[in-house]
Amino acid sequence: MGSVFAGLFAATGHDPVVVSRPGEHIEAIAAKGLRLEGASGDRTVTVRAFQVPPNEAYDLVILAVKATQVASALKGLAPMVGRETVILTMQNGLGAADMVTEFFGAERVAVGIAAGFGASVVSPGHARHAGMGAIQIGAYGALSADRISAIAELWRSAGFNAEATDDIVSMQWEKLICNVSFSAPCAISGLTVGAALADPALGEVCMAAGIEAWETARAAGVALRVSDPEAHIRAFAARVAGAKPSLLQDLEAGRPTEVDYINGAVPRAAARMGRTAPVNGVLTALVKSLEGRRAST
Repeated sequence: MGSVFAGLFAATGHDPVVVSRPGEHIEAIAAKGLRLEGASGDRTVTVRAFQVPPNEAYDLVILAVKATQVASALKGLAPMVGRETVILTMQNGLGAADMVTEFFGAERVAVGIAAGFGASVVSPGHARHAGMGAIQIGAYGALSADRISAIAELWRSAGFNAEATDDIVSMQWEKLICNVSFSAPCAISGLTVGAALADPALGEVCMAAGIEAWETARAAGVALRVSDPEAHIRAFAARVAGAKPSLLQDLEAGRPTEVDYINGAVPRAAARMGRTAPVNGVLTALVKSLEGRRAST
Protein backbone atom coordinates (compact mmCIF):
# COMPACT_ATOMS: atom_id res chain seq x y z
CA MET A 1 0.00 0.00 0.00
CA GLY A 2 2.89 2.37 0.64
CA SER A 3 3.92 1.96 -2.99
CA VAL A 4 0.37 2.73 -4.14
CA PHE A 5 0.29 5.88 -2.02
CA ALA A 6 3.72 7.08 -3.19
CA GLY A 7 3.03 6.27 -6.84
CA LEU A 8 -0.22 8.25 -7.00
CA PHE A 9 1.12 11.21 -5.02
CA ALA A 10 4.15 11.42 -7.32
CA ALA A 11 2.04 11.02 -10.46
CA THR A 12 -0.08 14.05 -9.51
CA GLY A 13 2.79 16.46 -8.93
CA HIS A 14 3.51 15.98 -5.24
CA ASP A 15 7.00 15.20 -3.96
CA PRO A 16 6.68 12.14 -1.71
CA VAL A 17 9.67 10.56 -0.04
CA VAL A 18 9.68 6.79 0.43
CA VAL A 19 11.56 5.26 3.37
CA SER A 20 11.79 1.50 3.70
CA ARG A 21 13.99 -1.12 5.29
CA PRO A 22 16.84 -2.31 3.06
CA GLY A 23 15.79 -4.68 0.30
CA GLU A 24 15.39 -5.14 -3.43
CA HIS A 25 12.13 -3.15 -3.64
CA ILE A 26 13.48 0.12 -2.23
CA GLU A 27 16.74 -0.33 -4.14
CA ALA A 28 14.85 -0.70 -7.42
CA ILE A 29 12.72 2.38 -6.70
CA ALA A 30 15.83 4.46 -6.03
CA ALA A 31 17.58 3.21 -9.16
CA LYS A 32 14.79 3.00 -11.75
CA GLY A 33 11.70 4.66 -10.31
CA LEU A 34 8.45 3.14 -9.08
CA ARG A 35 6.10 1.42 -11.50
CA LEU A 36 2.47 1.34 -10.36
CA GLU A 37 -0.21 -0.45 -12.36
CA GLY A 38 -3.77 -1.50 -11.79
CA ALA A 39 -7.07 0.24 -11.25
CA SER A 40 -5.54 3.72 -11.58
CA GLY A 41 -3.61 2.97 -14.79
CA ASP A 42 0.00 2.11 -15.50
CA ARG A 43 2.86 4.52 -15.00
CA THR A 44 6.44 4.76 -13.76
CA VAL A 45 7.30 7.71 -11.54
CA THR A 46 10.47 9.10 -10.03
CA VAL A 47 10.38 9.02 -6.25
CA ARG A 48 13.04 9.94 -3.73
CA ALA A 49 13.74 6.69 -1.91
CA PHE A 50 15.80 6.06 1.23
CA GLN A 51 16.74 3.10 3.38
CA VAL A 52 17.49 5.40 6.34
CA PRO A 53 15.07 8.19 7.36
CA PRO A 54 16.42 11.56 6.15
CA ASN A 55 17.14 14.24 8.73
CA GLU A 56 14.40 16.52 7.40
CA ALA A 57 11.05 17.42 8.98
CA TYR A 58 7.88 16.80 6.95
CA ASP A 59 4.33 18.10 7.14
CA LEU A 60 2.88 14.59 6.96
CA VAL A 61 4.41 11.19 7.64
CA ILE A 62 2.31 8.27 6.37
CA LEU A 63 3.18 5.16 8.33
CA ALA A 64 2.24 2.35 5.94
CA VAL A 65 4.22 -0.56 7.36
CA LYS A 66 2.67 -3.77 8.67
CA ALA A 67 1.24 -3.62 12.17
CA THR A 68 4.00 -6.02 13.25
CA GLN A 69 6.63 -3.50 12.06
CA VAL A 70 5.20 -0.35 13.68
CA ALA A 71 7.23 -0.55 16.89
CA SER A 72 10.57 -0.84 15.06
CA ALA A 73 9.60 1.80 12.46
CA LEU A 74 8.77 4.35 15.14
CA LYS A 75 12.32 4.24 16.47
CA GLY A 76 13.66 5.62 13.20
CA LEU A 77 11.01 8.26 12.51
CA ALA A 78 12.26 10.98 14.86
CA PRO A 79 14.50 12.78 12.27
CA MET A 80 11.43 13.28 10.03
CA VAL A 81 9.09 14.58 12.73
CA GLY A 82 9.05 18.30 13.47
CA ARG A 83 6.88 20.42 15.76
CA GLU A 84 4.00 20.54 13.24
CA THR A 85 4.34 17.06 11.72
CA VAL A 86 1.27 14.83 11.67
CA ILE A 87 1.80 11.05 11.67
CA LEU A 88 -0.94 9.29 9.74
CA THR A 89 -0.87 5.62 10.70
CA MET A 90 -2.47 3.23 8.21
CA GLN A 91 -2.46 -0.39 9.33
CA ASN A 92 -4.90 -3.25 9.11
CA GLY A 93 -6.71 -4.22 12.27
CA LEU A 94 -6.55 -2.63 15.71
CA GLY A 95 -3.69 -1.62 17.99
CA ALA A 96 -1.10 0.19 15.84
CA ALA A 97 -2.39 3.69 16.60
CA ASP A 98 -1.93 3.06 20.32
CA MET A 99 1.77 2.40 19.73
CA VAL A 100 2.19 5.57 17.66
CA THR A 101 0.38 7.63 20.29
CA GLU A 102 2.59 6.30 23.07
CA PHE A 103 5.68 7.23 21.06
CA PHE A 104 4.75 10.69 19.70
CA GLY A 105 1.71 11.82 21.69
CA ALA A 106 -1.97 11.90 20.79
CA GLU A 107 -1.86 15.53 19.63
CA ARG A 108 -0.11 14.64 16.35
CA VAL A 109 -1.60 11.24 15.43
CA ALA A 110 -4.23 10.59 12.77
CA VAL A 111 -5.56 7.21 11.65
CA GLY A 112 -6.27 6.31 8.05
CA ILE A 113 -8.22 3.41 6.63
CA ALA A 114 -7.66 2.30 3.03
CA ALA A 115 -10.45 0.05 1.80
CA GLY A 116 -10.75 -1.90 -1.43
CA PHE A 117 -7.28 -1.48 -2.98
CA GLY A 118 -5.92 -5.04 -3.00
CA ALA A 119 -2.28 -3.98 -3.26
CA SER A 120 0.70 -6.23 -3.89
CA VAL A 121 4.33 -6.03 -5.00
CA VAL A 122 4.76 -7.72 -8.39
CA SER A 123 8.55 -7.48 -8.48
CA PRO A 124 11.19 -5.10 -7.07
CA GLY A 125 10.15 -1.55 -7.95
CA HIS A 126 6.80 -2.69 -9.38
CA ALA A 127 3.49 -2.58 -7.47
CA ARG A 128 -0.09 -3.29 -8.46
CA HIS A 129 -3.49 -2.52 -6.98
CA ALA A 130 -6.72 -4.29 -7.86
CA GLY A 131 -9.12 -1.53 -6.81
CA MET A 132 -9.34 2.19 -6.20
CA GLY A 133 -11.33 2.27 -2.99
CA ALA A 134 -11.86 4.84 -0.28
CA ILE A 135 -9.47 6.52 2.15
CA GLN A 136 -10.99 7.59 5.46
CA ILE A 137 -9.01 9.76 7.87
CA GLY A 138 -9.76 10.72 11.46
CA ALA A 139 -8.05 12.15 14.52
CA TYR A 140 -6.88 9.69 17.13
CA GLY A 141 -6.42 12.32 19.80
CA ALA A 142 -6.39 16.10 19.88
CA LEU A 143 -5.90 16.96 16.20
CA SER A 144 -8.37 19.59 15.05
CA ALA A 145 -11.12 18.92 12.52
CA ASP A 146 -9.56 21.56 10.25
CA ARG A 147 -6.23 19.72 10.24
CA ILE A 148 -7.92 16.42 9.41
CA SER A 149 -9.92 18.07 6.61
CA ALA A 150 -6.73 19.53 5.13
CA ILE A 151 -5.08 16.10 5.13
CA ALA A 152 -8.11 14.57 3.40
CA GLU A 153 -8.00 17.33 0.78
CA LEU A 154 -4.32 16.57 0.16
CA TRP A 155 -5.25 12.94 -0.59
CA ARG A 156 -8.06 14.04 -2.91
CA SER A 157 -5.59 16.22 -4.82
CA ALA A 158 -3.65 13.04 -5.57
CA GLY A 159 -6.71 11.31 -7.03
CA PHE A 160 -7.85 9.35 -3.99
CA ASN A 161 -11.45 9.09 -2.88
CA ALA A 162 -10.64 10.49 0.56
CA GLU A 163 -12.85 11.83 3.31
CA ALA A 164 -12.47 13.06 6.86
CA THR A 165 -14.40 11.28 9.59
CA ASP A 166 -15.13 12.22 13.19
CA ASP A 167 -15.70 8.62 14.34
CA ILE A 168 -12.40 6.81 14.12
CA VAL A 169 -13.54 3.76 16.07
CA SER A 170 -16.47 3.00 13.77
CA MET A 171 -14.22 3.49 10.76
CA GLN A 172 -11.72 0.96 12.06
CA TRP A 173 -14.33 -1.66 12.93
CA GLU A 174 -16.16 -1.34 9.62
CA LYS A 175 -12.95 -2.20 7.82
CA LEU A 176 -12.05 -4.89 10.35
CA ILE A 177 -15.33 -6.69 9.60
CA CYS A 178 -14.17 -7.10 5.99
CA ASN A 179 -10.57 -7.87 6.91
CA VAL A 180 -11.43 -10.72 9.28
CA SER A 181 -13.82 -12.18 6.70
CA PHE A 182 -11.00 -12.88 4.27
CA SER A 183 -7.57 -12.39 5.85
CA ALA A 184 -7.30 -15.66 7.79
CA PRO A 185 -9.56 -17.78 5.52
CA CYS A 186 -7.53 -16.81 2.44
CA ALA A 187 -4.21 -17.27 4.26
CA ILE A 188 -5.23 -20.79 5.31
CA SER A 189 -6.70 -21.83 1.96
CA GLY A 190 -4.42 -19.98 -0.47
CA LEU A 191 -7.48 -18.57 -2.28
CA THR A 192 -8.18 -15.03 -3.46
CA VAL A 193 -10.99 -13.03 -1.85
CA GLY A 194 -13.51 -13.86 -4.57
CA ALA A 195 -12.62 -17.54 -4.69
CA ALA A 196 -12.85 -17.88 -0.91
CA LEU A 197 -16.33 -16.36 -0.79
CA ALA A 198 -17.50 -18.47 -3.74
CA ASP A 199 -16.32 -21.72 -2.14
CA PRO A 200 -19.42 -23.37 -0.63
CA ALA A 201 -17.70 -24.40 2.58
CA LEU A 202 -15.13 -21.65 3.06
CA GLY A 203 -17.58 -18.93 2.10
CA GLU A 204 -19.64 -19.76 5.18
CA VAL A 205 -16.53 -19.41 7.35
CA CYS A 206 -15.75 -16.01 5.79
CA MET A 207 -19.24 -14.78 6.57
CA ALA A 208 -19.21 -16.19 10.09
CA ALA A 209 -15.93 -14.42 10.89
CA GLY A 210 -17.20 -11.06 9.63
CA ILE A 211 -20.58 -11.32 11.33
CA GLU A 212 -18.88 -12.26 14.60
CA ALA A 213 -16.77 -9.08 14.37
CA TRP A 214 -19.91 -7.04 13.63
CA GLU A 215 -21.67 -8.52 16.66
CA THR A 216 -18.63 -7.84 18.85
CA ALA A 217 -18.47 -4.20 17.77
CA ARG A 218 -22.17 -3.69 18.41
CA ALA A 219 -21.85 -5.28 21.85
CA ALA A 220 -19.02 -2.85 22.60
CA GLY A 221 -21.26 0.11 21.72
CA VAL A 222 -19.46 1.03 18.50
CA ALA A 223 -21.73 3.23 16.37
CA LEU A 224 -21.51 1.14 13.21
CA ARG A 225 -23.15 2.47 10.07
CA VAL A 226 -23.36 -1.13 8.82
CA SER A 227 -26.80 -2.62 9.45
CA ASP A 228 -26.39 -5.63 7.14
CA PRO A 229 -22.95 -7.21 7.67
CA GLU A 230 -23.41 -9.84 4.95
CA ALA A 231 -24.14 -7.19 2.32
CA HIS A 232 -21.17 -5.16 3.62
CA ILE A 233 -18.85 -8.15 3.27
CA ARG A 234 -20.14 -9.10 -0.20
CA ALA A 235 -19.76 -5.54 -1.48
CA PHE A 236 -16.16 -5.46 -0.27
CA ALA A 237 -15.40 -8.83 -1.89
CA ALA A 238 -16.84 -7.67 -5.21
CA ARG A 239 -14.44 -4.71 -5.28
CA VAL A 240 -11.29 -6.80 -4.72
CA ALA A 241 -12.33 -10.27 -5.87
CA GLY A 242 -8.97 -11.09 -7.45
CA ALA A 243 -6.85 -9.85 -4.57
CA LYS A 244 -4.75 -11.86 -2.15
CA PRO A 245 -5.06 -10.47 1.40
CA SER A 246 -1.83 -9.40 3.02
CA LEU A 247 -1.89 -12.36 5.42
CA LEU A 248 -1.73 -14.77 2.48
CA GLN A 249 1.03 -12.75 0.82
CA ASP A 250 3.01 -12.78 4.06
CA LEU A 251 2.64 -16.54 4.53
CA GLU A 252 3.72 -17.19 0.95
CA ALA A 253 6.77 -14.98 1.42
CA GLY A 254 7.67 -16.49 4.79
CA ARG A 255 7.10 -13.20 6.64
CA PRO A 256 5.42 -12.76 10.04
CA THR A 257 1.70 -12.03 9.64
CA GLU A 258 -0.56 -9.40 11.21
CA VAL A 259 -3.13 -11.97 12.30
CA ASP A 260 -2.96 -10.86 15.95
CA TYR A 261 -4.05 -7.37 14.88
CA ILE A 262 -6.79 -8.56 12.51
CA ASN A 263 -8.66 -11.78 13.34
CA GLY A 264 -6.96 -11.88 16.73
CA ALA A 265 -8.32 -8.43 17.64
CA VAL A 266 -11.90 -9.74 17.74
CA PRO A 267 -11.53 -12.31 20.57
CA ARG A 268 -9.49 -9.77 22.56
CA ALA A 269 -12.25 -7.19 22.25
CA ALA A 270 -14.88 -9.80 23.07
CA ALA A 271 -12.99 -10.95 26.18
CA ARG A 272 -13.00 -7.41 27.59
CA MET A 273 -16.80 -7.67 27.69
CA GLY A 274 -16.92 -11.22 29.02
CA ARG A 275 -17.85 -12.57 25.59
CA THR A 276 -16.17 -15.01 23.23
CA ALA A 277 -15.41 -14.91 19.50
CA PRO A 278 -14.72 -18.56 18.67
CA VAL A 279 -14.67 -18.28 14.87
CA ASN A 280 -11.94 -15.64 14.82
CA GLY A 281 -10.16 -17.34 17.70
CA VAL A 282 -9.87 -20.60 15.76
CA LEU A 283 -8.86 -18.81 12.54
CA THR A 284 -6.13 -16.92 14.41
CA ALA A 285 -4.77 -20.14 15.90
CA LEU A 286 -4.71 -21.86 12.50
CA VAL A 287 -2.81 -18.99 10.86
CA LYS A 288 -0.30 -18.88 13.71
CA SER A 289 0.22 -22.63 13.35
CA LEU A 290 0.88 -22.28 9.63
CA GLU A 291 3.17 -19.34 10.27
CA GLY A 292 5.17 -21.27 12.85
CA ARG A 293 5.57 -24.34 10.65
CA ARG A 294 6.68 -22.32 7.64
CA ALA A 295 9.15 -20.35 9.72
CA SER A 296 10.77 -23.58 10.92
CA THR A 297 11.29 -25.04 7.43
